[in-house]
Amino acid sequence: MSSTDTVTGLERMANLLRIHSIESTQESNSGHPTSCASMAEIISVLFFNVMHYDPKDPRNPAADRFVLSKGHCAPILYAAWAEAGAFPVADLKNLRKIDSDLEGHPTPRLNFIDVATGSLGQGLGFSCGMAYAGKYFDKSDYRVYCVLGDGETSEGSVWESFAFASFYKLDNLCAIIDVNRLGQSDPAPLQHHMETYQKRVDAFGWHAIVVNGQDVNELLAAFKEASETKDKPTCILAKTFKGAGFKGIENELDWHGKPLGDKAPEILATLKKLVNEETFVRPQIPKIVAKVSEIKKDKEIKLSSPPNYDGKKEIATRLAHGTALEKLGKACEYVIGLDGDTKNSTYSIKFRDAFPKRFVECYIAEQNMVQVAIGIATRQRYISFVHTFAAFLLRAADQIRMGAISFTRVKYIGSHAGVSIGEDGPSQMALEDFAFFRTVPHIVCFYPSDAVSAERAVELAANYDGAVYIRTSRPNFPILYKNDEVFQIGKAKIIVESSADVCTIVAGGVTLHEAVKASEKLKGLGKAVRIIDAFTVKPIDRDTILKSVNATHGRLLIVEDHYLEGGLGEAVMAALADQTDIKIAHLAVQEVARSGKPAELLSKYGIDAEHIANAVEKLL
Repeated sequence: MSSTDTVTGLERMANLLRIHSIESTQESNSGHPTSCASMAEIISVLFFNVMHYDPKDPRNPAADRFVLSKGHCAPILYAAWAEAGAFPVADLKNLRKIDSDLEGHPTPRLNFIDVATGSLGQGLGFSCGMAYAGKYFDKSDYRVYCVLGDGETSEGSVWESFAFASFYKLDNLCAIIDVNRLGQSDPAPLQHHMETYQKRVDAFGWHAIVVNGQDVNELLAAFKEASETKDKPTCILAKTFKGAGFKGIENELDWHGKPLGDKAPEILATLKKLVNEETFVRPQIPKIVAKVSEIKKDKEIKLSSPPNYDGKKEIATRLAHGTALEKLGKACEYVIGLDGDTKNSTYSIKFRDAFPKRFVECYIAEQNMVQVAIGIATRQRYISFVHTFAAFLLRAADQIRMGAISFTRVKYIGSHAGVSIGEDGPSQMALEDFAFFRTVPHIVCFYPSDAVSAERAVELAANYDGAVYIRTSRPNFPILYKNDEVFQIGKAKIIVESSADVCTIVAGGVTLHEAVKASEKLKGLGKAVRIIDAFTVKPIDRDTILKSVNATHGRLLIVEDHYLEGGLGEAVMAALADQTDIKIAHLAVQEVARSGKPAELLSKYGIDAEHIANAVEKLL
């Protein structure tokens, strides 16, 4: 095919994609056809000339990756995959219908989508993770392409990703900003000031290329230049018009997120003449050329050696977690560690020191770190373990939420939770972390209370087919369990028990150890209590707790180093909501904390051994 024929074919394909975008949004009576129209040439050139992929095997590990950060433009993405042969074109009419996976914004329910997008500002970070994995882990030549909207460049997470990509010289990454000038309710801040965009991209260490985004020739040249640029990522700044090709709508403000309505027939007729389906020869999709080595997966990932504690020394669960992660790294070549410049506090440094080539330092940019981790974990090749203080993980709440919609298997490790961290004060104390993480679909929330359970939590996390949150603690704790103790997700442990128990106490982390101290005090008063280590806050072990409460005269005390709302207490009470004859007390932090020594703070906020013992006596 001559170069002229190539350009003509891609132009006609762009208009065919516009047609599909209009027709599918007309059928659903919702969607974003004008936002699709501005990027039609970009998608046509990428999917039918530039990218190497296999529509029949869309998750081939050697294929180029594509991320649509401006996820509201799903109709044109679906149209491209349909025209490529991934599924029947006729199915495009099912856009946004309850029984169709062609949802309003893309999710990995579709086998050609790697990550869910639609919450803006995240696609570039996901792409950074994919590109990092390609360059440094897979050592492959596949490339990663990400289309962003100009409006979403107001998101700070975008610029975290720009900084990350240039620092790690991700020359296999190409971002395309669709600068179509118009946002949802107003023009984007920079409108068509392309020089300002270019200066910003240059300042972040990227190779910037400004093009007319509706010109196939310019796009072809730009993508070629991007593929030849070494040691820095490329950003193609494509000047476009929202609603391009839609007479009377192009470059007009009030058409965001609306089907074309009664204007559609005339516009479709014009576009169909430009495509001329009878003579249209579809461009050929470039075949996959990159090579990727196979990763041999074990059915079960095991620590290289079991926990090995003599019980004489107190150990922080954050440290034991680091020990376990290092052991996992020895046993499994596809475990990856990430941290946000807290590795000497979270103890991910142990993994970094042992496996520097499998560790990604993301610096103080937690939103991007989570995005990168999710990107690395796509296509099920690597297991990402993300680390920072639990309080700072909450900065990436939206990224974690989108990870759940992406069905990611990322493991989040939050250290320094609760008032027990002491003098650093309330800005560092995660007291709402479980309240958030418990709402994430299908996630498992671990709360290990000693070194043995912390190591096993990490091992269980690696094997769980989904996302995980592990809350680790700063203080050193006594060893509670034998090294060969068996742990399971959703199974609590009874650590203090007798036939004369008058009350059940459920706790985790520091408050479990305070409960043990309280039980000694109560024993001196002739009152025995049963103590349960929850181990997982989600799922909660209802059966063990209920059986213990029934055996202890229907009395239950829950104590936690967390705010009253949303944590262990509410998890337990929700599990027992159908029970009518249980008397429950709940100790938790009920105000904004302050700096102080850990023991002082536990006392001040009513969750230490003395307050636990007093609460039991009140229940009696």
